[in-house]
Amino acid sequence: MDALRHPALDLHFDTEAILAGLRPWVECESPTFDAAAVNRMMDLAGRELALLGARVERIPGRMGFGDCVRARFPHAAGDVPGILVLAHLDTVHPVGTLERMPWRREGGLVRGPGIFDMKGGTYLAVEALRRMAQAGVPTSLPVTVLLTSDEEVGSPSTRDLIEAEASRARFVLVPEPARPDGGVVSGRYAIARFNLRTTGRPSHAGWTLAEGRSAIREMCRQVLAIEAMTTESCTFSAGVIRGGQWVNCVATHCDLEVLSMAKRQQDLDAGVERMLALQSSTPDVLLEVRRGVTRPVWEPDAKVMALYEHARGIARAIGFDISHQSSGGGSDGNFTGAMGVPTLDGLGVGGAGAHTLEEHIAVGSLVPRARLLAGLFATLA
Repeated sequence: MDALRHPALDLHFDTEAILAGLRPWVECESPTFDAAAVNRMMDLAGRELALLGARVERIPGRMGFGDCVRARFPHAAGDVPGILVLAHLDTVHPVGTLERMPWRREGGLVRGPGIFDMKGGTYLAVEALRRMAQAGVPTSLPVTVLLTSDEEVGSPSTRDLIEAEASRARFVLVPEPARPDGGVVSGRYAIARFNLRTTGRPSHAGWTLAEGRSAIREMCRQVLAIEAMTTESCTFSAGVIRGGQWVNCVATHCDLEVLSMAKRQQDLDAGVERMLALQSSTPDVLLEVRRGVTRPVWEPDAKVMALYEHARGIARAIGFDISHQSSGGGSDGNFTGAMGVPTLDGLGVGGAGAHTLEEHIAVGSLVPRARLLAGLFATLA
């Protein structure tokens, strides 16, 4: 059947029903570092997938992170390579954010923690599968939904799971937020994280200040030097700093987390070398630099572009158009795209304000994006 005339493109999606189903997801706060909170979110999503007929497996978390959910939908073709829906349910918002940022609808926008990145898009993928099942419209290939628990910190505990699942897939669809123009993501920049520690010499800040060597002071010098290394090809950003324990004591330790991003892998590799070569500005303070989680560059190839063109054709048949671009920000699509598995990212909702108290989705994007996902599930082969 011609993909552009497939009945999946005419499925009825109800905006109010989508919002009613999404709200409990948004109101189930799930910050990455709170494994119990993430697991409550996994309970909620796993139950919905089970009700749709999926075979749901709970994969225990590790490294202190929450569990993952893998849901496989039965298919007449049996166990053949199919479509992997790759999404995360952890957010950057700590428990309690909901009090300051409650679910709130204001005209064409709905606000709430994690609604844009990326519970909205994840819920739409589930809703698309639900409506297809209710209408008796089969997916073209077997569909597996993998929900992970630590994407917001670089997926240190789930990368192996993601790559193992992607190796069994023919296509990977990632319902991360849409681009500002409504487009999708066909590639991602490379990203590296770093953990730095300075160790100084303590002294009483009132009595013997001159005898101390401040770890905080040295780290401040390093922050300025690191961010000054930013170029158009490779950026460096200091995001988290912690130091000292008593205001009347010269700080012994200071810790820093740095993020580096580059469009090309070779530029990131050069940036990693520069970071690992950093030296303390004073012999009295020790500087340690450790490389953390790295996301490889994902560059679009012919298979990705063919997948994009297929999606664009579906979008046009529905009544809108989608551009494509390589993007910063990183996602688990970095891993699957770098593996060479045809991956399309940014298939989620429209909106803005990711990772802020202004996070919101555009209500008008819900139905078109749900239809796009349903069209992909129904026609990819």
